[in-house]
Amino acid sequence: MTKILLLISLFSTFLFAELRHVDASEEIVKSGMKIIDIRTLPEWKETGLVENAIPITFFDEQGRYNAETFIKELDKHVSKDKEFALICRTGNRTSAVSELLSKQGYKVVNLKGGMKSLMSKGYTPEPYKP
Repeated sequence: MTKILLLISLFSTFLFAELRHVDASEEIVKSGMKIIDIRTLPEWKETGLVENAIPITFFDEQGRYNAETFIKELDKHVSKDKEFALICRTGNRTSAVSELLSKQGYKVVNLKGGMKSLMSKGYTPEPYKP
């Protein structure tokens, strides 16, 4: 029975794409990895964006979301088989969204600490340009 459970556990690991949780850092920003910024428009305007980040809101200002619409927009910028990162203000939203996306088969990196952490380390974002 133990062997069967171990095999099922190993097999289920391969069914889901990779999910990594990594501290937000300038090294990640400069690595060339695509970064999707899931914050809201007012947040982008307030702090700016990580260099070359792609802004795609997941939760609106009232906390509502439409995962299907988000994924359709996301698919225009990334592919499931190539790793990309998610960033938000503190990492709370990206933690939840990265779990959702990994279960959908995406290779996703959650940038822990988000923009707040990155900026506290001295990173200066680019101004948001619509």
